[in-house]
Amino acid sequence: MSMEKLEEQKEKMLEELEGVQEVCDTLPECKAEDGCKTCKTNAQVKELEQKIEEIEDKIEELIQATEED
Repeated sequence: MSMEKLEEQKEKMLEELEGVQEVCDTLPECKAEDGCKTCKTNAQVKELEQKIEEIEDKIEELIQATEED
């Protein structure tokens, strides 16, 4: 996959993450102690963060491969 496509994916996921985080702050579960442990929205945030990190790793690998050439 090209670096441009990875960057586009990353941007889309960052926008989605931002929207989910905004919703997360308004949920009743967020007011309860340890509410994040059972919150499905928080689980979605964690999943998006993981995917973004994986894309960033792929971008870094492409950058390193390009520099080695």
